[in-house]
Amino acid sequence: MCFSTLLWGEGYDTTLFATIWTKPVLLNIKLTLVLLLSSVHLQQQGENIPPPAKYGGRHTVTLIPGDGIGPELLNHVREVFRFTCVPVDFEMVNVNSALETDDDMNNAITAIRRNGVALKGNIETKHTLPASVKSRNNVLRTSLDLYANVMHCQSLPGVQTRHKNIDIMIIRENTEGEYSSLEHESVSGVVESLKIITRNNSIRIADYAFKLARERGRRRVTAVHKANIMKLGDGLFLQCCREVASGYPDITFDSMIVDNTTMQLVSKPQQFDVMVMPNLYGNVVSNVCAGLVGGPGLVPGANYGRDYAVFETATRNTGKSIAEKNIANPTAMLLASCLMLDHLNLNDYASLIQNAVLTTMNETRLHTADLGGQGTTSEVVQSVMRVIQSKGQFTAEL
Repeated sequence: MCFSTLLWGEGYDTTLFATIWTKPVLLNIKLTLVLLLSSVHLQQQGENIPPPAKYGGRHTVTLIPGDGIGPELLNHVREVFRFTCVPVDFEMVNVNSALETDDDMNNAITAIRRNGVALKGNIETKHTLPASVKSRNNVLRTSLDLYANVMHCQSLPGVQTRHKNIDIMIIRENTEGEYSSLEHESVSGVVESLKIITRNNSIRIADYAFKLARERGRRRVTAVHKANIMKLGDGLFLQCCREVASGYPDITFDSMIVDNTTMQLVSKPQQFDVMVMPNLYGNVVSNVCAGLVGGPGLVPGANYGRDYAVFETATRNTGKSIAEKNIANPTAMLLASCLMLDHLNLNDYASLIQNAVLTTMNETRLHTADLGGQGTTSEVVQSVMRVIQSKGQFTAEL
């Protein structure tokens, strides 16, 4: 369809359109249409387009405190953002994990649809609730089709670990697999829990992994599976990965059975580059990798769909046992907020906060108890803000 038909409908004089199209007064219309069509093309390709800034160049982000240490860590993120004058406003939505109704969860999902981006703590799934109550975290990911969970697991300066020079990108399919919430008791004492693997979602996550590998200059993608036992389900996933790999001749592709993968990770993690896998394996591998680089308090995570993005700590632990004790490591949540700022194209703020976090870990050696230190959460955050202040830009009064 030509632009004239698109703008004014059938029967419009295209000669007249061609004449006025060159007029300077319509240059802004030309630019708008180009941006519109580019946006449509990107959406058709499945790319996540960050929401534009609103009045005054500010962004609104949904904030979901969650349970355990989530509320206190997100309060510290807000504190750092205010201090650094980050142009982000938070819309807070509380989700009560003890409720059996979905009202709170629906409010959170509506807020994310409105704002396009969220930063969240983990929402506890209480085992005492009826089986009909699904995991709020799963509901969030499936309702918003946040199909790609991305975790960058890398060795951090100043953190003592058994293995060095780890740099692994983990891409986890986020909406199906064993976490499809399809369970039933067929007869008394016999429960069937269904694992769903679809061609469309497998192709989509594999393509995401290869695109990300190419964008980041990575050289190898490893598909993690159990196709030797689950020949149809994981066999389909592996087949889809191989099909996608054929379209990326510049990137080496291989595959590995999940149990061997965990052994290889704790033996020689440096052999891995980019890893792509179904949902449950991604959960296990993410936690193993977090342990390799220092623990759950260090690694951020991101969940991407076509229309929305949600950022959180990578291992999704609530940390209930250390809540409100001022001893939780704020690093993972602060770095998750930096991923969010990068997504919003607020790259200078993201770099400033990220560098301050890494400087605090490496140069000041102020560590929380999980890293063998004696620093409190508040002391680490104050140190981060002092480093930011020393850069002499973007800051309010400490």
